[in-house]
Formats: sequence, structure tokens, C-alpha cells
Amino acid sequence: MEISLASVCNLNWNRRIRYHTSSSFSCSRIDAVSPKFSKVKSFFGFDLFFARKIGSFSAVRCSTSRDNCLRPKPRPRPKPVTDDVEPGSDPADERPTNSGSGLCNHIEKLAFFKRYEEALELFEILQSRGGLAAAEASTYDSLVTACIGLKSIGAARSVFQHMLETGFEFDQYMMNRVLVMHLKCGLMVDARELFDEMPERDIVSWSIMISGLVEAGSYEEAFNLFLLMWSEASGASARMFATIIKAAASLGFVFAGRQLHSCVLKLGLYENVFVACAFIDMYSKCGYIDEAQWVFDEMPEKTVVGWNTIIAGYALHGYSEKALDMYYEMQSANVQMDHFTYSIIFRICTRLGSLEHAKQAHAGLIRNGFTFDLVANTALIDLYCKWGRMEDAKNVFERMPCKNLLSWNALIGGYGNHGMGNDAVMMYERMLREGMVPDHVTFLAVLGACSHSGLLDKGREIFASMFQDPKKQPRAMHYACMIELFGREGLLDEAFALIKNAPFSPTRNMWAALLTACRVHNNIVLGKFAAEKLFGLEPKKLSNYIVLLNIYNSSGRMDEAAKLRLCQLVCLPGHSKSSNITDCVPLHKLTRHRYSFSMGMDSSSARAKGDGSLGILDFRDHNQAWLGS
Repeated sequence: MEISLASVCNLNWNRRIRYHTSSSFSCSRIDAVSPKFSKVKSFFGFDLFFARKIGSFSAVRCSTSRDNCLRPKPRPRPKPVTDDVEPGSDPADERPTNSGSGLCNHIEKLAFFKRYEEALELFEILQSRGGLAAAEASTYDSLVTACIGLKSIGAARSVFQHMLETGFEFDQYMMNRVLVMHLKCGLMVDARELFDEMPERDIVSWSIMISGLVEAGSYEEAFNLFLLMWSEASGASARMFATIIKAAASLGFVFAGRQLHSCVLKLGLYENVFVACAFIDMYSKCGYIDEAQWVFDEMPEKTVVGWNTIIAGYALHGYSEKALDMYYEMQSANVQMDHFTYSIIFRICTRLGSLEHAKQAHAGLIRNGFTFDLVANTALIDLYCKWGRMEDAKNVFERMPCKNLLSWNALIGGYGNHGMGNDAVMMYERMLREGMVPDHVTFLAVLGACSHSGLLDKGREIFASMFQDPKKQPRAMHYACMIELFGREGLLDEAFALIKNAPFSPTRNMWAALLTACRVHNNIVLGKFAAEKLFGLEPKKLSNYIVLLNIYNSSGRMDEAAKLRLCQLVCLPGHSKSSNITDCVPLHKLTRHRYSFSMGMDSSSARAKGDGSLGILDFRDHNQAWLGS
């Protein structure tokens, strides 16, 4: 196969690779094989492989020959043989024999019943006592499974090191298993070194490594490896294409995605559901929603995943009404919806402000048996909270048999946003009693609730508790909430002290909260200081100037208000933007021209008069409200 993805993605590859195989297809041959491929020409506006518009695509040739790439799949290691057991009993609880083989069998049983910690503990004991000089492949396979299940870096390195020290002979299956273990445990560098040193790499090895890179977010490296795979393996499975298409979507490489699209068509993998859904997602994320719709329409079998992907694509680009129409079309097609469908629809209804559609979706959620689903119910709680229907949100929350951190945060945040601070604090305390560990979003929600409801003592207590755990140290957004809380209560000195004692540079939100508090309590000195800090961080934000103007206006300091950097509000050309707010242009010096407009005046003459002064006129009109003139 010949492919040059690097030339259309503008990637800085270390090397550019072109790939060749013995056979290739022409467009005419494809049309003869399957007439439906001719639709692709009319869809993209040029021939199938874009030769007429993009020269670099003319070199794309794909091969269907896989004789040189596919090898017999290694036989999986058998699971440990266990006798039939009575309900409630666990063969892993049986006392193991003291022999080496008996202990190895016990490790396999523990891993088989997902008691991974016990299996690894027994392995460490045997290793420390020297009772595990060498083990069978099935035992190592069980230990690898335990490491993957726990995602333990230390255990993964220990098991692999023991395999090397005991001279274990790796076959292709065990090499792939060890590679998976390294990737799942986050040992990306070690995994790549292991992959590069493999004496033989089959399609499974390539697929494991590329999938691991994509899951870790190393999309460009995954592309590099995919190109290298074509040079050595000359083929890929449908799952492999779905994985690399996901990488193209994440990078926004629509041209690379289209080349992959052409290769998928030639290799006859287009009817695969995973590949089709990956293309829908790729085109949607790259902004080509029409192409995504076309791919969806051409799917031979529209699964729930395909429907969810196209609905999410429309929602991503703000086409909420179209997404809702697709949802009802999905209903008409009698497609069995899943919890992801309802979670998407609830968010769409929240954006549209359509409570009626949300209620219908809620009824469908109950009717289809997803009443206790965690994802859908969390989205439903968020919807009811944003609508202010806190009783409905609380009812959904209480009926959930299993609650995660997102569910708690959604309800606590809903109480806080609607001024129900006491309820938010009660839910926060209940969350702690039930053993949930709050995160930064939780603290932000409960501190915001305390601020909106004026719960000063409780806010201080919660904020102080964050310093007790190094992993929960307050961030700038938490400081801003506390500054707002102090400001509402008139404790401006404490608010300013919080800014000065922060372990990081104060952010604009922190200064803005202090400036707003100074406006409420008419503190000119501190307000002027906070405003100067904000002008340095946000010199073009009009609201900061307006707040300071209102402080001057409420204090009767009209002269200082008139001297407030009006040049930055009307953008006078040639005026220097100094940081000293007293170095200003008085309002009466902006212009000395008067313009009058009366009813019945000719529009052309009015436009001629107003063309050069309309901005100043509009500004003066607003300033009369600010300055009281």
C-alpha cells in the first residue's frame, strides 16, 4: 500500500515514509465491483481518492492482500480448572498446599476470582522466600491479569523483572500480554521500548501499542506508528482503523481522516459498525457535520452507537433542535436506546430550555429500564437543578442506588445556585458521612453556596478544612469564593488579607470579587487599588471601569470619575495607555461639537451628521447615567 498521511496533516514527522505493495486498485475496478462506491464521488465533489483536487492524494493505493501480514492467532492460555462449587463458596478460599505448584495454582485461582491484591501478595511472599524460582506461563498470565486489574506500576515492574530473571521464554501471546500490562499501568516509555525490542510483531501487537497510545493521548505518536505498521505489516483490522480514526478526530486532521476513509472503502471494511461510527465522530469533531450525516445515512445497520454519535455531533456544534429531531427519528425507527442516549438528550433539553421534552425523555428513561443508571440520572439531576426544580432533582438523587461524586456535586451546586445554602451544606456533610471524598468541584460548589447564602462561619470552616489535606489545597477559584463571601459580609480587610496571603499570584477573579465588594460597601481606597490591578490584567474589559466609575459616582467624586481613563472606553487614537488612572482626559474635552436630531429629519443628512460622532454620542449618553450628569 502507498499512503502519505504526513503530507496532508502537516505533521513534523522525524521521517516521511511511503509504502508500497504489489497490488493496487483503480477507481473503475471498484465501481465494477460495487456500484454503491460511486456515491462517494458525488459526495466529496471529486473522484474517490481526491486526485482531481489534491495532488498528494493521487498517490494513495490500497491493497487487499493480507497474506504477508496475518499470522495464526496464538492459542489463549486456559483459565485455571476449578471444580463445580456450591453457591456461596469460593475455591480460592481453600488452603493451598505448601508445594510450589500448589501455591502457583492458588495464585491462578485468586486472579480468576478477581482477588488481585491477594494474588500479588502471595507472589511477593513467595518471591521474598525464594519459593518461586520459576513458574508456568499460566501463573505469569494470572499475575499479569492482576497487575492490569489493579493498574499497579510497582507490581507490573516486579512481575516482569521476575520473568526476566527466571529466564522465562516468551511466546507471542505472553509478549502481547506483558505489553498490555505496561500500557494499562501507565508505563508508556517502558511499553514502547518493549514493543521496539520485540523479535516479532503481529497485528495484535501493533493494535495493542497503537490503541494504548491513543488512550494515553499520544495521537501523533500513534499516527507515526500506524504509518510504520503499513510498511511492515501491510494491513490492519477494522478495530485498528477505528482507533486511528479516533486519533485523527482528536487532532482535527480531516484530510488524514479522508485518506483513511478511502482506504477503508477499498479494503471492504466500510460496513463495520465501529469504523462507521468512528468516521461520524471524526467528521463531527472536525466541523464537517454534513459529511457525518452522509456517513450515518450510508450505514447498512444503524445501531444505537451510530445514533448517539450523530446526535452528539449535532449537539456539539449547537444544532440542538436538529439533535432533538434525530432523537425522535431514532424513536420512530424503534431503536433500543441506552443510557448515553438519555444523558445526551437531557443536556440538549437543558440548552434548549425545553422542560416538556425533558419530561418525555425522563419517561422514556423509566420505560426502558434505566431508572437506576448512574450517567443518565446524573444528567437528569443537573437538568432539574438548572430549571430550579430542586424537589425533582432531590427525588431522582434519592432513588439512585449508587451515587458517584458527579451526582453529589450536581445536587450541591444546584442548591447553591438557587440560594439554598443550608441544604447545600447539609448535603455536603451527609456526603462526608457516607464516605465520599470531595474534590475541588465539590468545595467550589459548597463555598459558592455559603457565599450566596451568607453562611460565613460554615464557609470559614469548610475553607480551613481544605488545608488539612495536601491533595485538597485551595485553588484560585476557592479563594475567589471566600473573598466574595467576606465581601458580602463587609469584611473587606479580611478579603484583602486573603489575597495578600495567597500562595500564588492573585487572579483577575479574586481582584474582581474584591472590587465588587468595595462597590457594595463604598470603599474608595481599596476599590481604586483593586481596579488598578484589574486594569493591568484586563485592560480592555469595560465592566471593570464601570464598577470603579460607580464607586466614584456614589461617593460624589465627579471630577475623579471624569478623569478615569475615558480614552480607553472610546478608544481615542494616539493616546498613551498609562497604568496611572488619574492621567486621564476630562469628559468635556472629548468633543465640543453639538448635533441635534429631530423627528422627520432626512435620513441621509442625519446619517452624514452622525457617521463620525455616533460612537461618542452613544458613549456620552451612557456616561450621564454613570456620572449622574
